[in-house]
Amino acid sequence: MRKKEIFNDLLLIIAGNAILSIGVGLFVLPSNILSGGVAGISVALQPFLHISPNAMISILTVGLFLVGSLLLGKKFAINTLLSTIFYPLFVTMISARVDHQVTDSPILASIYAGVFVGVGVGLVFRSGASTGGMDIPPLIINKYTGIALPTLVLITDGLTVCVGIMAYGLEAALIGLISVYVSSIMINKVLTIGGHDAKNVMIISESYEEIISSVYREVHRGATVIEAQGGYTGKHRPIIMVVVSKKQLPALNRLVTHIDPEAFVVVTDTTEVQGLGFTYQEEL
Repeated sequence: MRKKEIFNDLLLIIAGNAILSIGVGLFVLPSNILSGGVAGISVALQPFLHISPNAMISILTVGLFLVGSLLLGKKFAINTLLSTIFYPLFVTMISARVDHQVTDSPILASIYAGVFVGVGVGLVFRSGASTGGMDIPPLIINKYTGIALPTLVLITDGLTVCVGIMAYGLEAALIGLISVYVSSIMINKVLTIGGHDAKNVMIISESYEEIISSVYREVHRGATVIEAQGGYTGKHRPIIMVVVSKKQLPALNRLVTHIDPEAFVVVTDTTEVQGLGFTYQEEL
């Protein structure tokens, strides 16, 4: 990896943990939001263990990192080390300067907590690193049991919610789920920054040659012919694959309908496209 790429990744990790810490320090901790991750479990455990969430975040982050490093190996340790250092440090610094709630509305606090946490985690993920924390227990169990990782993550989040309900009641847990939902959306948005939203269109038609010619001439997009076979009839059926921008989709649909009203068309969302016409233009 080139030095510039390493430097950019370091910036993403530091910036991501800083933004994540802002969400935790300004919204999660002051408003006791039962969000996901280490911050959420720290808030949930506070009434039982009587340890401040700030201290619990540091304890859990470092402790889970050490356990993960021993059981998950060197690669995991390298990918998680910076987050283990900067996340508790930033949270402590921000919390030391915040002595009141930014908003009195728990729902508003939950939404903004999700935004900041999602953006921060997304930036760390873009660098190829990990935030560690409560992702570690599912990874360890998955390694030694083979249980599907999504299932383990769901169980971990479910246990966190249950602890939160016992500590703060059902309404607080429901408000916390808003934060979890918003953060998941923001993580996905950050991971697809720089991509080109497009539509992948699959067309099956007896008039495929005419459709391809019209796509080139009228929509100004390329097409790929995929050789296929009908599952029921066993007949040879070429499939035309065309990737178009959202604005070009109506024109493509009209074109196909005009040539073959009985054409079978499947449209799927594509979050990232690279190549001619999307990330660069043909030189004339």
